Amino acid sequence: MHQVKHLLQGKGSQIFSIAPEAQVLDAIKRMAERRVGALLVMRGEQLVGIVSERDYARKVILQGRSSAQTAVSEIMSSPALTVSPDTDVLDCMRLCTDSRIRHLPVVSDNRVVGVISIGDLVKAVIDAQAEQIEQLRRYISS
Repeated sequence: MHQVKHLLQGKGSQIFSIAPEAQVLDAIKRMAERRVGALLVMRGEQLVGIVSERDYARKVILQGRSSAQTAVSEIMSSPALTVSPDTDVLDCMRLCTDSRIRHLPVVSDNRVVGVISIGDLVKAVIDAQAEQIEQLRRYISS
């Protein structure tokens, strides 16, 4: 199976982030603009947490809070679970499943180098299985 660094080579290492003191409304707007389900919460180059649509739904909407008057730091998940570029895709799948999360920041030498989602992981597993099936098909027909 592939490692996280292989996924990042294919999808790129673009990072979408927001400051912890930003308002939740700004975070939701940024997620919508970027068509992503989570943003890294960064203080400069330092990862301090992650904020997701799920955090918004559970910690703002359901609690009757104002997204224009609530800081991202009040609802973010911190510390964020992270993986390294050398982490195996299946280990990432287990971590996401066990922790019930959908996004994993990728950190190398204390620096964020990318983000992978559960969708990226599922695609990688499906692609690997399709490759194995094709190899077996060729072996059987030879």
